[in-house]
Amino acid sequence: MPVDHAAMIVLADFMAVAMAIAGAQLLRFGPGGSSADLGQGPIPYALVSVVLGISWWCVLGLSGSRDIRVLGYGPEEYKRVTSASLWLFGGIAVLSYVFQLETARGYVAVALPLGLVCLLAGRRALRGRLIRERQLGHAVSRVLLVGASQSVQHLNLQLSRHPEAGYQPVAAYVTDPKPEADGQGDLAGGLRMPVPRRSPEIDGVLAAVEASAADAVVISGGASLDPSALRQLGWALTTREVGMIMAPALTDIAGPRIHTQPVAGLPLIHVTTPRLDGPKGLAKRGFDLAVTLVLLLVLAVPMLVIALWVKLDSPGPVIFRQTRIGRAGEPFRMLKFRSMVEDAEKKLSDLRGRNEGSGPLFKLRDDPRVTRFGRFIRRHSLDELPQLFNVLAGSMSLIGPRPPLPQEVERYDKAAHRRLLIKPGITGLWQVSGRSDLSWDDSIKLDLYYVENWSMIQDLMILFRTVGAVSTKSGAY
Repeated sequence: MPVDHAAMIVLADFMAVAMAIAGAQLLRFGPGGSSADLGQGPIPYALVSVVLGISWWCVLGLSGSRDIRVLGYGPEEYKRVTSASLWLFGGIAVLSYVFQLETARGYVAVALPLGLVCLLAGRRALRGRLIRERQLGHAVSRVLLVGASQSVQHLNLQLSRHPEAGYQPVAAYVTDPKPEADGQGDLAGGLRMPVPRRSPEIDGVLAAVEASAADAVVISGGASLDPSALRQLGWALTTREVGMIMAPALTDIAGPRIHTQPVAGLPLIHVTTPRLDGPKGLAKRGFDLAVTLVLLLVLAVPMLVIALWVKLDSPGPVIFRQTRIGRAGEPFRMLKFRSMVEDAEKKLSDLRGRNEGSGPLFKLRDDPRVTRFGRFIRRHSLDELPQLFNVLAGSMSLIGPRPPLPQEVERYDKAAHRRLLIKPGITGLWQVSGRSDLSWDDSIKLDLYYVENWSMIQDLMILFRTVGAVSTKSGAY
């Protein structure tokens, strides 16, 4: 990570915390200020704010939220920022209770949410800047891939598809080349081989590191290196200030599901699968109900305006009802504002030959059945607002897999059926990752990733990203 980006994160955190603390004091006490009774007599809240702000800023650093390994890609950075803030204010609440300290609850109630919004917004803006730099080849770690040819090709493909993660494959050391290969062949998905392969020993790997000027070595699960050789390689790389990264044969597994347990010198990796029942299921349902009720109150007038406009724009009902498949394969009637002509379903067969979608999905960018106003509400995803009533009824969730049609489910393979383990959502990873521009395989992959790696923090991040996805209108038609 470049020095200027590290400094900008430190500065952005400082400014976000300062704005939150100052805003909380101003909103709670006004320009005159006030004092807090902390057991040693009255102390000005201005001093309390300074101490709280410095503590908050330090806790963000101690929590690892500025660690280069979590910046630029994935939700871990946001999770650490949120967790550190909640722990700090939770600790303040406990101390206030134990020592009977008189602190203004309104002050804390404003500072925490305001601070989180400012912190996450600042991190989001800086992440966009870092991603742009990494896509141009800056601020990245040059990595040497080590392992069997098939494993190296997979690593090269995955890392190259996500430059925002900050790992740039520059070379490969393949431990099982074909007999006719001379060490310079295309055995690693297009990566050059800097040295001829002799044997899977550390000397060859170290020579490849020197030849490629790599910052780190990524060792795949297929590498033919015994534990003793890996240990010696780690020592040798440490003396050269080169990192060593192990890439086990696990794909589409999020961090919270992975737990490392050292046993007899072995780092055993435990992989768990989240279950959306019991307390977690109640928490998700409670979150759905609370947010949905707030959204319905806020959006009541806009939804009424949209309904009237749909009615005036073209003949037909305001609400379009369509059978979709929900949790455990149960059908339900999904609600949408009508965006097509009244007899759109009857005209579908005439348009099958112009299908631009992949798999069983029918998508047509310039669908003639879409009304003039329907095109507008589709572009901004406003047609999906009535699904809030599906959430209230319990047939859908705010966040989840895309609700499939019955004919789509008929073509599901065994893996795709796992999408039906949880309720479909109004938004989800598919919504914030391209919507209709996604291929069928990518859409299924994102939905399965969500099902396999569900967490409440991930739901909050998807909800936050949905605002940006809707505003850009990308993939909406």
